[in-house]
Amino acid sequence: MSPVAVPADRRFHRAHVKPARKLVRLRRIPLSLIKYAAGAFIVVAAAYRLAAMIAASPLLRIDRIVVTGNSRLPTAQVVELLSGLRGENLIRTDLEVWRRRLVASPWVRDAMLRRALPSTVEVVMAEREPVALGRLGRELYLVDGEGVVMDAFGPQYANLDLPIVDGLARSSAGSTADPSRAELAARVISSLRLRPELARRLSQVDVTNVRNAAVILDGDPAVVYVGDDRFLERLESYVQLAPTLRERVPDIDYVDLRFDDRIYVRPVGKRGRTAVVADARGGAGSRRRESRRNQ
Repeated sequence: MSPVAVPADRRFHRAHVKPARKLVRLRRIPLSLIKYAAGAFIVVAAAYRLAAMIAASPLLRIDRIVVTGNSRLPTAQVVELLSGLRGENLIRTDLEVWRRRLVASPWVRDAMLRRALPSTVEVVMAEREPVALGRLGRELYLVDGEGVVMDAFGPQYANLDLPIVDGLARSSAGSTADPSRAELAARVISSLRLRPELARRLSQVDVTNVRNAAVILDGDPAVVYVGDDRFLERLESYVQLAPTLRERVPDIDYVDLRFDDRIYVRPVGKRGRTAVVADARGGAGSRRRESRRNQ
């Protein structure tokens, strides 16, 4: 059998034809990607340009600040606390920064700022409410229900009828309220809100001892020790028993209500104290002399 002849010309081999088709495809893919990228770039650039033009528009410069929720803090003072906000761009300005500046005021408990197109910022405030006059050094200050010292007491607050709190500072000459003492005073005052008639009689609170608050009621010179809890329950018990106690001890220096089964009373001018046992009917039972001093 004669051998098969193989053409010497290799141009007809498939291996030399396929690579040419792949090269054509590789050249077309980058071109389509460039077209899509160029289109996307044009859209993004146009959107960015449009946003920049809108943000820079004079129509979006803040020229009105509307304040609601304030009663004690004048609107003009609120606007002053936000000095610099007027003229800012409504879209770009960070309202949280301005809110933090506002709540730094001792009168402001919380605040919310919101945008109102085209050029207004609305401020919704929650003010602190003074519940007492705290004595720091020789001055009186407004104190709220959380024990925060708000402002010096002056003629502008003459219409406020508030109890006085002593012992807020760690020393008699101190000018800064101790947080734990302020918190105790606030709890005493807040607890009486459930009994408005008793709250109105609250004249003075002393928190020198952070474990034993002392209270004085209007029309009653006795100092009443109520401990550090159950203030309302103990004061209501005292008001109920006071007439009976005075029958036994006409001139009372102090009354200690910290113990469940008995009431300790010290007469004026005496060193000892009398233990008066309260019965279930709210009356007073036997009494005995004690030489221990109040702790």
